[in-house]
Amino acid sequence: MEASEVAACWEANAETWTRQARAGYDLYRDAQNTPAFFANLPDIDGLDGLDIGCGEGSNTRKLAEAGASVTAIDIAPTFIRHAQEAEAANPLGIDYRVADGMALPFADASFDFATAFMSLMDMPHQDRVLAEAKRVLKPSGFLQFSILHPCFATPGRKVMRDEAGNVLGIEVREYFRITDGEIESWRFGAAPAEEKAKVEPFRVPRFHRTLSDWINLLVASGFRIELMHEPGVDAETAKAVPYLADTYIAPLFLHMRVRKPVR
Repeated sequence: MEASEVAACWEANAETWTRQARAGYDLYRDAQNTPAFFANLPDIDGLDGLDIGCGEGSNTRKLAEAGASVTAIDIAPTFIRHAQEAEAANPLGIDYRVADGMALPFADASFDFATAFMSLMDMPHQDRVLAEAKRVLKPSGFLQFSILHPCFATPGRKVMRDEAGNVLGIEVREYFRITDGEIESWRFGAAPAEEKAKVEPFRVPRFHRTLSDWINLLVASGFRIELMHEPGVDAETAKAVPYLADTYIAPLFLHMRVRKPVR
């Protein structure tokens, strides 16, 4: 699968995705993934940043609110339209553009940092986007990204629950089965039944790689690995927010920060 096909999938998802995410149905993002990401993000006040695969701009706006001057790109025009409308309603100085993360339309050494919130695993050529991110970063600039955890969000992942709905464990299958655009159909699990009934499931192309694949891609790109984090909830949160309880057993996400060497 190539970029044009990936773009068509996300463009088809974008309207419903934006509406449901803004309604608060993306609980994994709002309650866990994004707070953990920002807790590990270095001080970006006054820095020039690039957000790769920004979607409707929720996390991009948080970057701007943290003091960064942000440019953001996404491959789906509808996402960018919604992001631009949010910027017009509440200006934060964000420059949103339709662009492909594997062919960034920016000069070398343009940015102090880059972020990619849950977007890299949905791109067909991760080596290209890493090379492009490194190219547009200034020397010593960093890229921080989140992806589905390669070890625990495999093509055969299944959450096992008892009759009461309590999480018993995570079934992990097909870890070594590399996928190149295999379509996964799913919905925001927190969306009410009546909301789910209104629309078709999202169709998301997945490009699963093993953990060693990701590490080797980063090493080959020339980035220096600086931080790895596997966010999860504690027992108290798992009990209070059962929707997130699977991440008490095993992480669903992997966060990494890598840095471009000075030379």
